[in-house]
Parts: sequence; C-alpha cells; structure tokens
Amino acid sequence: MSSKTQLSLFDDSTLNQRELIPTDAKIAIAPGTYSDMTELAQHCNSCYRCPLADTRTHAVVGRGNLKAPIMVIGEAPGQNEDETGLPFVGRSGQLLDKILASVKLTTEHDVYIANINKCRPPDNRVPTPTEVAACLPYLLEQIRLVDPKIILLTGATAVKGITGDKRGITKIRGQWLEWEGRLCMPIFHPSYLLRNPSKERGAPKWLMWQDIQAVRAKLDEIKNNI
Repeated sequence: MSSKTQLSLFDDSTLNQRELIPTDAKIAIAPGTYSDMTELAQHCNSCYRCPLADTRTHAVVGRGNLKAPIMVIGEAPGQNEDETGLPFVGRSGQLLDKILASVKLTTEHDVYIANINKCRPPDNRVPTPTEVAACLPYLLEQIRLVDPKIILLTGATAVKGITGDKRGITKIRGQWLEWEGRLCMPIFHPSYLLRNPSKERGAPKWLMWQDIQAVRAKLDEIKNNI
C-alpha cells in the first residue's frame, strides 16, 4: 500500500459531506444534492442546522403536487403545522385553499406549498436571518425538484428570503418579479387577510382576488404557449 493510499484512509475530507448536512449550517447544500423530495424530507426531519430544531414537534416540508406548475412559499410553520407536519393547514391554510379554489387551482394538480423555514419559531415569531440562512438551501432544492413555472411569495419574509427584496408587501404585492429565470408574485399572507376581513374595493381581500386572477391568467398563458 502506498503512503498516499494510507493517508487517504485517514483524511477527514473524504467523509461523506452529504450525510453531515443536517448537523451543521456551515455545510453547504449544493444544487442537485437530493434526487427526490423523500430524501430531502428525511434530512429535514433529522436536521439541527439551527436552534429551532430543539422545540419542534415535526419538520414541515411541504404538501401538494410534486410537479406542480405553481409553488406557494410561506414564512414558517405555526402550531397546527408543527403538530401535523404539513404547511398551511390552520385557518390561514384553509383560506389559502379557498383562494386557490376560487380560480380552480388545487394542491392535487396545480400547486405545491412549502415554507422558508421548516421548523416553527417559538410563539410564531418571525424567523431570524440566521435561521432563514440555515434552512433556505432546503427550499432551493425543493424549488429545483418541483420546477414550478410560477412562485407565489406570501408575505415579506418569503419575498426577502427568496429575492432579497426588502420592500414591504403592500408596496410590491401583485407585481411580477423575475428570479432565477422564474416568474414570482408577492401576495398577502392569508393570516393578514384574516386580520383584514373587508372585501371592499381596495381592501386586502379585494386586492388578493385581483392577484389570484392574474396568476390564473398567467398560468393559462404559459400552458397555451407550450
């Protein structure tokens, strides 16, 4: 055995970095790391890249069609999501499903739903920049695997996390943005709509109706051009 071969047997750099991903946020998650969502979910459920893992019940990875043309991205799980392991299943999720259904979009056929962070922040607070940075690579892999034509960013945290745009959601909702060759639209988070129930012209719910109709029209346009 050559000395070079002997050294390689004890070289720490030959350790499987992929298996260490859930243990340390400093370990990069390169594009193409996961072959499918099942592999990614296994890592998310054993992940300790940030302190949110210490208080989670379940990691909340996603739900919906794994090859959906539309992907909805939220902020982080709440209590209902933490308990079930599924995103957007509380009151906000029920409203989101109704909004999608209003233009004949469903998670069975058209939509995949995920969050910036996979674990619930204590008291439903906004995730810290460190927490977002630790978890974001998982989401980027989810986007690659689903390969959506349209991404809906619900709320300012999702917009900032994906595009880096720090403008308030009221300033940019309903506008088409391009990110990494994909069409993105910032929209109000359903929880914001629950706090602002008016349907009068110009109110958040009325604006959401305009936005989701624009999304439906854009999807139809894309399908017709294929």
